[in-house]
Amino acid sequence: MLRTSWRLLRLVEHLLTGTMIGLWIYLLERLGRPPAWTARAVRWWNQRLCRVLGLTLEVSGRVAPGALVVANHVSWLDVPVLGAQGEMGFLSKSEVRRWPLIGWFAHLAGTHFIVRGANQTEQVMQGIADDLRSGRAVVIFPEGTTSDGQDVRRFHPRLFALAQIPGTRLQPVAIRYQHAEHPAPERAAAYTGNDNLALSLLRIVRHPALHVRIECLPPLTPTPTTRRHELAEQTRTAITQSLDLHPEPA
Repeated sequence: MLRTSWRLLRLVEHLLTGTMIGLWIYLLERLGRPPAWTARAVRWWNQRLCRVLGLTLEVSGRVAPGALVVANHVSWLDVPVLGAQGEMGFLSKSEVRRWPLIGWFAHLAGTHFIVRGANQTEQVMQGIADDLRSGRAVVIFPEGTTSDGQDVRRFHPRLFALAQIPGTRLQPVAIRYQHAEHPAPERAAAYTGNDNLALSLLRIVRHPALHVRIECLPPLTPTPTTRRHELAEQTRTAITQSLDLHPEPA
């Protein structure tokens, strides 16, 4: 109880700090003087959020600059966990934009939000392509939804059109949440079904030893003739093998 209370107090303080930073960035942007340090501030905020929540991060490899990062999707935590590794953008569902503070900070960090069924795909893809050309890594979650960490769902090939841009590097990244003393996937971190952000936060804050393994696998350099479904299967296979899972048929 003492540990949980302390983490909650630190979390409130951290959210207030994020609000102040976000307001300052917003004000400077309104004055036509967008700060050059926004991406660094967001990375720092993500790193500190992980510490406040009591996460222990074990990172293997690194995200390559300008890579299209393909990751499995378990939780909303995937974004701050990966965002703590470098200055990068994300492709996210529009619902996240409405989350208190987290959605706002994601917007400030340059996250690309997509509305289902709104025919925005081409516009969003162009924005991501511009980021990649500028040398900024961008993370996509091609499962399209979260899992409980016990498996990796089918990767939707449509998003892999970005990987067909000449010169794009495609980098699989595997994420596993587990108890510090047990290698099995930890369901407490998963954000699935009828879950909501408040309940998920409480589970994570109460967890005694949540350990996160992040393995940045070697980047692939697709050719323009490589088909999207092949890229989807290659990256999905690489991630499931890294997680020591037996993938179900795609």
